[in-house]
Formats: sequence, C-alpha cells, structure tokens
Amino acid sequence: MSDGEWHRLHPLTPLLRGGLFLVVVIGFVVANLRDRLTYLFLPWLAPDLPVKEIEEWEGAGDPIDFIVANNLYLVAGAIVLAVLVALLAVFYLSWRFHSLRITEDDVEVRSGVLFRTQRRAPLDRVQGVNLTRPMVARLLGMAKLEVVGAGTDANVKLEYLSTANAEAVRADILRLASGRRLAAAQAGAPGGARSRIGALSQAVSRGITGMIEGDEAPVEVPSSVVNIPLLRLAVSHVISPATVGLMFAIGAIVYGSIQATPWLLFGMVPAVIGFVAYWVRSIVRSLRYSIAPTPDGVRITFGLLTTITEIVPPGRVHAVEISQSILWRPFGWWTIRINRLTGRSLSDGNNDQFTTVLPVGTLADVERVLHLVLSGVPEAEWPLIVREGVTGPVPGDSFTDTPRRAWFLRPLSWRRNGFRLTPDVLLLRRGLIWRRLVVLPLARLQSIALHQGPIDRLARVASARAHTVAGPVSSGLAAIDRDAALQLFAEVSTGAVRAASVDRSHRWAEVNA
Repeated sequence: MSDGEWHRLHPLTPLLRGGLFLVVVIGFVVANLRDRLTYLFLPWLAPDLPVKEIEEWEGAGDPIDFIVANNLYLVAGAIVLAVLVALLAVFYLSWRFHSLRITEDDVEVRSGVLFRTQRRAPLDRVQGVNLTRPMVARLLGMAKLEVVGAGTDANVKLEYLSTANAEAVRADILRLASGRRLAAAQAGAPGGARSRIGALSQAVSRGITGMIEGDEAPVEVPSSVVNIPLLRLAVSHVISPATVGLMFAIGAIVYGSIQATPWLLFGMVPAVIGFVAYWVRSIVRSLRYSIAPTPDGVRITFGLLTTITEIVPPGRVHAVEISQSILWRPFGWWTIRINRLTGRSLSDGNNDQFTTVLPVGTLADVERVLHLVLSGVPEAEWPLIVREGVTGPVPGDSFTDTPRRAWFLRPLSWRRNGFRLTPDVLLLRRGLIWRRLVVLPLARLQSIALHQGPIDRLARVASARAHTVAGPVSSGLAAIDRDAALQLFAEVSTGAVRAASVDRSHRWAEVNA
C-alpha cells in the first residue's frame, strides 16, 4: 500500500466509525420491545404474559399497534428494508470516498462525499506512528493507525486497516521517515501497476479475509526490557498522593456530615465514583505494558481492552523526567515521563498515556528505559546520571548545587537542587520530598533563559529555564549561583548549536548506513 497510489481502507471502516451507534440503538429498541414483539409475532413463545400488560399495549396507540390493526406488515417491512438499503448506500459511499496514499514524501488521506477533506503529513516531520486496536476492532482483526505530526491537531488517522496491513504500513512510513526509499523493494515486488477495479476487488478481498480470520493475527513482537507485575502496578496507584489526598477528603467530609451537614456526603458521592473509575481505568490502561528497542525507534505497548502500540523514532524525545514521590521511596519505585510532539493539545485527557514511558519501575528498570530513549548518551555518562542524578547527592558530587547562602530559598532541597552539563545533555536535579531528575538533550533544546527577582539579587542567585516542546516535564531550576548561571547560559547556547549541527538522529537510516 506504499506504492504512491490511492488505496481504499477496510470495508468495515464506516461501521466501526459510526455504524456501531446504530447497532446500539437497534439493540436498545429490541431489548425494550422484546416481550411485545414476541407476543405479536411469536405468541406461542409467550403464553403467560399478564393480561393487564397486554391491554396496556393494545391501548397505547403507538406505531406498532397501528401496523397490527391495519395489517400493514408488508409496508412496514418495506420501509425497514428501504432504510437499511439507504444506510448501506451511505456506508458504501463513505468507504468509497475514503482513501489513503503513501508517497516517498507524504502520507495523505482524503474523505467526504459532499464536503471533501484532504490531510497530508510530510514524512520528514513524522514524530511517531501509533497503532490502536479497540476491543471490537480486535475481534474483527482490524486496527487503526495515527501518524503523529509536528503540531497541534496535525495527526493523520488511517482507520481502519487489517492488522497485517496496519503493521506493514507503519513499517513503510517509518522506513520512509528514516531516510530510506522503497523504490527498490517495490520494483522487485510482483504485480506492478493495477487497475482501479483490481485495487477495489483486492481491498474487498482483504476485508472478507479479515472478517473470516477474526481476531488479530499474531505478529512478531520484540521482548520487553521491563516487566511490571500486576501487584506493583495496583499498589503504586493505591499509595499515590492523589489517593491519599482523596482518603483525607472523604474522612473530613464524613466527619463533617455526621456532625452537622449530612448532605455533603451525598454531594461527594459522584466525585468519589468518578475518581474510582479513573483509578481503575489507569490500571487497566497500564496493563500489558512493554517497551522494547526496534530498528525504527522505541516500541511501547500498553492497554488491556484497547491495545495501543506506539513507536517513538530516534530524535523525537525532547526532555526526560525521572521522578519519585516520598510514598514510593520505601519500595524504590520511579516513573519516567517525556516531552514529545504528540499532535494533541495539553488539555487532551489521553495525552498523558503518550508521554509516560515507564508507569512504575525499579532503579534497574529506569536505567534500561533511559538507555532506550537517550540512546545518544555515551556509556561513560550513565553511572554518573544514575548514581548522582537519580539517587544523589553523593560524596564528591559533580553537580553544581544551590549555594549555602541561599538555603532559605530551598530549605529542604538546597543540597540536591543543582545542574550538570555534558557535551550531549543538560541535567537538572531538584526536590527532596518529590525527587526529580530532568534530562535535556542539547540537540533538541530550543533556547535557555535566566531570571532574577529582587530576593534572588540579594542572595546573588538566579533561575534558569530551558525551553523545549510543551509537555509534562518542567525544565526550570531555581536558586543557582549567579556566576554559575551566567556560565551555564553561555555553555548551553554554544553546546546546543554544536549538538544540533552534528545531530542526524532524526534521519536514523542515514546514520546507520
């Protein structure tokens, strides 16, 4: 499907995109009229229905009674058949005018019958390709692709394809984005050019084959470098700060309700139910988690009912944050989040699942994941990053921390609040109750700024903030020595330009050639 020609999507695409709502409506109507329909058309199957209920039906005067009283079964059947034929025609036109094309430069999707829409994603701006398998689509052996673009609402969705086609198309898109070309492989492929009728029949054949085969065919999946036990995942959610805060809030509300205002308890019930639903959804969404290296980037899979597999190509990670709350410290658990272009706004509720690359893991898990998402860091730097940055400070620490004269600005964490600059990355370490280490690749850095308020001037310190793409990772550091901040500003400015000028990770095929 990556030959530069227009191709149809899976024939069941209209059903999964909008027809399921119709199926739900029909099921709801049938479920509510089950007894009545059985009495009218199959009376021998419902001989014991109450007489009072039957009299209420016959006196209701609704369309079904009108059809029965006037013997309009054939007319009603013809109307239902006409509606079904019209729906099938709409579904067919929707599928017929929905197509995709993959060239050596772009991924294009066009759709619409009356109002035409065409979206294009340049391959050299692709930030990743996400493959999603909703539960119903998985039963039919189908999946949808989302080509992540470099901008808000810039993603191009290919929904739906058979699982085999989705895997092949994703591999081709990443191969083209890497700098390789498919011309040689396509020239040797059998078949050559095809007619429109041939392409249409092949698309229908693929769709029928997918429906017959059912659930998604097994695909080769690389082994995950991290395994998260179910017990660890559940306990990490239970002892999270949000859960603890909710327990305190519920306790205070219950106490206040008993003492004076019981209606407060009922007012908080919807909020508690919503939080529990969010809590369960977070656990289910993190099940079947795996992260593994591939030739085209880091492959991350998560989700139990709806499975999402994303591949983050090299050079697409702009910031990495390793964090640990004080509640997790006895267990030695950490979480890792990244800043990357996801094509979604920050207010999108699903945005977090595309920026968390390790929900909960040990220090060994953290080191393995960091090796994947920061593959360009020299091996000699890793012991310092883990020993000093993640778990530090340690004796003989190489970080530049907050000076003693400014301890009152960070009374708890001034010994840990500092930075370290290498030729490849900028490390920002902060926090005591909530430990954090931010790793910023210089090649992805946009700019750096220094800030100094009146209290900072009195203490001769300043605040630094490195600018990256928007995301959950905060890249600011306060209360560092003024002279050290000025030196950091100069070194980061020159280092970022130098690193960006030699970095070719975004065209990783050219580097590995």
